[in-house]
Amino acid sequence: MSNTRIMHLNCHIVGVGQHPAGWRTQKDTKAFINPLFYQEIAKLAEAGKFDALFFSDSLALHGHVHSPSQMLDPLIVSSSLLPVTKYLGFICTASTTFSDPFILARQFLTLDHLSHGRMGWNAVTTYNPAASKNFGKTPLPSASERYTRAEEFVQVAIKLWKSWEKDALVANAKSGVFANPAKVNNINHHGQYYAVKGPLTLPRSPQGMPLLVQSGSSEAGQEMATKYADVVFTSQTSFERAKHFYQQLKAKVKAKKRSENSLKILPGLFPIIGSTLAEAQARKAKMDELRDVNEDIIMLSRQLGLEPDDLKLHQPLPYHLIEKSSNDIVSKGFSSEIIKLARARNFTVHQLILQNMGMHRMVLGTPEMIADDMEKWFSENAADGFNLNFDAFPDALQVMVDHVIPLLQKRNLFRSDYTEQTIRARFGVACD
Repeated sequence: MSNTRIMHLNCHIVGVGQHPAGWRTQKDTKAFINPLFYQEIAKLAEAGKFDALFFSDSLALHGHVHSPSQMLDPLIVSSSLLPVTKYLGFICTASTTFSDPFILARQFLTLDHLSHGRMGWNAVTTYNPAASKNFGKTPLPSASERYTRAEEFVQVAIKLWKSWEKDALVANAKSGVFANPAKVNNINHHGQYYAVKGPLTLPRSPQGMPLLVQSGSSEAGQEMATKYADVVFTSQTSFERAKHFYQQLKAKVKAKKRSENSLKILPGLFPIIGSTLAEAQARKAKMDELRDVNEDIIMLSRQLGLEPDDLKLHQPLPYHLIEKSSNDIVSKGFSSEIIKLARARNFTVHQLILQNMGMHRMVLGTPEMIADDMEKWFSENAADGFNLNFDAFPDALQVMVDHVIPLLQKRNLFRSDYTEQTIRARFGVACD
């Protein structure tokens, strides 16, 4: 591939789509437990030359179950898709708060070998108190402790992934030498939270180590990203704020003696596409009519650290209560962007809910309008690409692949074919 900068596009998997009522518009209302459903998505994404599928995850149900969101284990789903794909990457969310670094490092590296270097780890901290109760830990560790633990967790995983040197595996049948013992090393990690001797039980990844992804825009999240991450997934609803975030984070990367190109920034984007703007609006309106607004209020209140009764459907957000709420049980990046969007547009709670709760920027329009929007953000350095959200699978992804991707390719903004096998090579983030 030439040195021309191209977009990076991930397809974000949340249940059967980002819209909470999307599942009600599909023929198979139980598709989220059907392996053929995920295979169809993976095949479509690979046909569209996407960089990767991006699986979010949650370790607790969100109150009353009203949509199939984040229920299946991303690593296991990804493993089932390897035989039906050849180039598509798989980025799986896994929590550092309630996982073990040795087990997680081994699982990701196992899949990285089985996929020939197509795995990425979206390393997150867990902020939902309900998840803590599923692991016998009450209360949830503070935000500060969660990030301190997360940094050490990532350090241990990296050490384990590098515990076998590049040429440690010999596998010489004639000499009988399977691995060079001098190149398989203990890590002897002794930290505040973890004591791990190592080495890992399997050799170095085909791509050096799995791709490292950081989700979030908080100060602690940015600090961790600039040290370790290859990709940042962020919530940005304003073009100007996104440009500022992009410039600021790239500068922080350079301050860490890293190339600014070694970290790719992918805001979330939620396109709703129609052959006309009216058609896109009608598609959204049809789904909005089916959504359970009471459940949406429960979700939004949790994102803001409030109680559901604090939110009044046809009134603005209670900013005075938000200022007093605990920051320990929210995603600071998401909540900050939600609040900024609501303030800027003077949204009521209901209007905010209908804008995907402000979590990811929603754009309605024709394929040309969507492509124009993506080109502006990319060409003017507000993004290196996008984590794309779709209201309902597979039809919304099909429209993207059939009608928007060709426009991006025609404008030389996106690849026409895969030229790299590993996900690291595709993102242009080599590993030493």
